Amino acid sequence: MPGLYLLAILASAAGVAALDRRFRLAAFRSPRRTLLAVAAGTVFFLLWDAVGIAAGVFVKGGSDLLLGIDLAPHLPLEEPFFLAFLSYLAVVVWAVALRPGKEAR
Repeated sequence: MPGLYLLAILASAAGVAALDRRFRLAAFRSPRRTLLAVAAGTVFFLLWDAVGIAAGVFVKGGSDLLLGIDLAPHLPLEEPFFLAFLSYLAVVVWAVALRPGKEAR
């Protein structure tokens, strides 16, 4: 089913955003800093992908779950969404790790 992979990424991002909102972890605590970190991570990983594609290390496999739209050779439309999700997830996990824990009684 075309588009299912993108739908899964967006649904996962919505779940992380819900946790972020509930516990004010990243974007709901410091939106500008979170946006900058997610943008920087996404750009970094897109450049990494470009180098890997140019070197012949990264190739796009065939899948009925992709929409079939390529932004560049071996770079499907879903890739920037996945990389943004990956970066956002990393920021949220980092925020959780920095939260002060509850002390045992």
